[in-house]
Amino acid sequence: MYRRQFIGAGLGVWLAGQGLSGRALAGVYAGLQQVDTDVQALTLDNSQQVIPRAAVQELADSLRGRLLLPGKAGYDLARQVLNPAIDKHPALIVQPSGASDVQSAVQFATANNLVIAVKCGGHSFSGKSTCDGGLQIDLSSYRNVQVDSARKLAYVTGGSLLGAIDHECMARGLVTTAGTVSHTGVGGLATGGGFGRVARRFGLALDNIHAVDVVSADGRLHHASAEQNPELYWGVRGGGGNFGVVTHFAFRLHPMQRQVIGGSRTYSLDQARRALELYAEHSTQAPRELYLDCSVGYPPGGGPGFVSLDLCFSGPTADFERAMQPFAALGTPLKDTVRSIDYVALQRSTDMSDPRAMVSYVKDGFVEGITPALIDSILNGLEGGPTRFTQCYFQHAGGAIGDVDPAATAFVQRYASHDLMVILAWPPQADAAAHTAYIRRYWSELEPHTRGYYSVVAEDKVGTAALRDNFEGNFQRMVALKNRYDPRNHFRLNANIKPTAST
Repeated sequence: MYRRQFIGAGLGVWLAGQGLSGRALAGVYAGLQQVDTDVQALTLDNSQQVIPRAAVQELADSLRGRLLLPGKAGYDLARQVLNPAIDKHPALIVQPSGASDVQSAVQFATANNLVIAVKCGGHSFSGKSTCDGGLQIDLSSYRNVQVDSARKLAYVTGGSLLGAIDHECMARGLVTTAGTVSHTGVGGLATGGGFGRVARRFGLALDNIHAVDVVSADGRLHHASAEQNPELYWGVRGGGGNFGVVTHFAFRLHPMQRQVIGGSRTYSLDQARRALELYAEHSTQAPRELYLDCSVGYPPGGGPGFVSLDLCFSGPTADFERAMQPFAALGTPLKDTVRSIDYVALQRSTDMSDPRAMVSYVKDGFVEGITPALIDSILNGLEGGPTRFTQCYFQHAGGAIGDVDPAATAFVQRYASHDLMVILAWPPQADAAAHTAYIRRYWSELEPHTRGYYSVVAEDKVGTAALRDNFEGNFQRMVALKNRYDPRNHFRLNANIKPTAST
């Protein structure tokens, strides 16, 4: 049983002892947020509609969390996502304090024919966690991590950031796969895949999901695990936000020492071909304790190009040099930050102190080995610029990720040796058209070397045919789940599996 259920039962007993019912407690919060106007909104088919003030007030009165409306305090901050190029205006924003608030928000959205956007960390490059004219559920005030060391489980609320998971679990000598940037939201990462510095050893974040609580489009709260609602449990692990809002996760944990070896080794760009060749040959044979990314790129400001190896080694210290020995052929790096380091500090080491300072655009695809032809395409098309940051990199996959049957979860790309990503970033005031034209042109040369893509970073508008190809044999099973849990497609701001009823 979830710890929160025990606590909830205890609270009920306490209230009864004080002569307070749940209805009386709700009355304490009712009326604190006054709605003074009707709300302009868009329907699911983008038609204009007006939601009466009384209906919006009823929603506000049902919440323990906050309801934010355009022009009111907190609204503009809440609607922001990390990519400053995204500037959308939801008709309403709910900041829930618990699963009941999420249920109220979803029920309101479905009753009023609204698109639902779910924001956790706001990292979606294409802005999927906000919307125009719909209802945004901003989970930023719903963050908590509790660890059961005996059962090796972490109980995580849906708005939590990955850094909190690392912090609480490592304090007990335990770990689960939790990305590479600590201010990423758990929901988007873990339901879509979840690569990370220990994924080759312990599997993707979604492989470590023990159970979830999900609010579906009808407002019902479902507990899903291998034993209860197993089909929903299957779909949430790889299907992203298609089937509802995950309010709680339980993650399996693994013992691991706190000190690892991590950091980066940077070389001049004239070493790029040799580095990529060595990486292609040796990364697929690396021990599972070694996570090794390889990137080439240009920094902003027109500086010299670089090639970099970014690593985390969580095995015995004595084995590290043997694991990295093939890369000694590159010689002495220009910069070397590799050292013994606290794992939690390493997880924070690539965080952005001002993530809205640059507009970002990303393309990605999975590869089954790195071929000489792919290396040629990478190096031939790579360009820098005075105002932009350009990076093409391989994120290390394989290992435990590939141990899982492709049909065991909705995430099918178990064949991948690496995730190939191209990131372009530029100041918000720069000309976006020229930058996006370049990255699309560059990606057109790289994409033929890929098979499938990572739905967590996929662009907003991906057609059904591309989704069917990407999810391969799992696609029709996901459509059946969508038909059951979101038949009108309220949860469409994702790698969207359209229900049969809406196609």
